[in-house]
Amino acid sequence: MKQIVLAITGASGAAYARLLARNILRADAHLHLVISPHGARLLAEELGIQDPTPAALVGQAAPNATLYPHRELGARIASGSFLTDGMVICPCSSNTLAAVAAGGADNLITRAALVTLKETRRLVVVPREMPLSQIEIANMLRISQAGGIVCPACPGFYMRPRTIDDLIDFVVGRVLDLIGLAHRLDTRWSPEPPAETEPRPE
Repeated sequence: MKQIVLAITGASGAAYARLLARNILRADAHLHLVISPHGARLLAEELGIQDPTPAALVGQAAPNATLYPHRELGARIASGSFLTDGMVICPCSSNTLAAVAAGGADNLITRAALVTLKETRRLVVVPREMPLSQIEIANMLRISQAGGIVCPACPGFYMRPRTIDDLIDFVVGRVLDLIGLAHRLDTRWSPEPPAETEPRPE
């Protein structure tokens, strides 16, 4: 069973985190979940989740999920000796982006991210801010140079999305590809246009 760390921070985009968590569990991986205080507020404001447990996040029982306190630096995912298969910070706030880029480790999210980098495991950060200042761009570059992957929440439109869910699927599907988890989200490019079942409104 793969071991995947998912951190949720305070940037808008809770729907990405929810779908990502669901698909990590669907891939028969163990979900190691950390939610920052601002991430908890985000889940409440955008998804109506007042008690952010793994089960509440994915909408069903989640026996293959472990929730860790944000400040629990003694958790096993804070140690490089605990073998994981990657970590995703989704959504990733500018504050968390800066902390990881600077090598800060004063909470479990940033500590786990730095452990992931030092152990040369896959770290994917999913920022959603726009526009970007030169500070944020420099932080992204620094994380990339350290071995992380910056995957902005920028959905493509070549799949001809019809709904918001289609856009969410695209971003989450790309993230799942980056951490090597199988999924059934419709995100694959084909030179043939998708078949139309009804006329699209202009």
